[in-house]
Amino acid sequence: MMYSYLNRCAHFLARGMALLGGAALIVLILLTCVSIIGRALIPLNMGLGPIKGIYDITEIGMAAAVFAFLPWCQLQRGHASVDLFKSAYPALMNRIIDVVVDLGMLLIASIGAWRLYLGMLDKLRYNETTLILQFPVWQGYLASLAGAVVFAVVAAFCVLRSGRAVVNPLAQESL
Repeated sequence: MMYSYLNRCAHFLARGMALLGGAALIVLILLTCVSIIGRALIPLNMGLGPIKGIYDITEIGMAAAVFAFLPWCQLQRGHASVDLFKSAYPALMNRIIDVVVDLGMLLIASIGAWRLYLGMLDKLRYNETTLILQFPVWQGYLASLAGAVVFAVVAAFCVLRSGRAVVNPLAQESL
């Protein structure tokens, strides 16, 4: 019962972050297209031009989108793996390897979230802004941190899921 609830929560969080990341990418694509069209219209003297600070916007938006996709990728076991010897190992060994790999991803996700948090505090403390828009950099870190925290939470669930599969192989759910 509790596992089922955690499973639903992990899927909800991961899917929600992925949808937010996708929405961010769509907005970035549209803004980039508008900026390019504006740049192309400069010679026509129509009063149009590129979007000011499009590089700043793209940089922050892409970082946030990448972190937003990490939880879903982790939940779906979509990270790169080497399966060269997987078929040679017994099923139990493969499930134990899954636990070790998920523990490693939890460690990486936790360290990443922690370092993003410290970086955000640093940018906030020194009032650092982007070059063109003068947008506070800490807000970009915060957007990325949201994805990193959800990544760590989902990675923790994946450790539970893998550990559960070691103890009870029949409980292993299909992805």
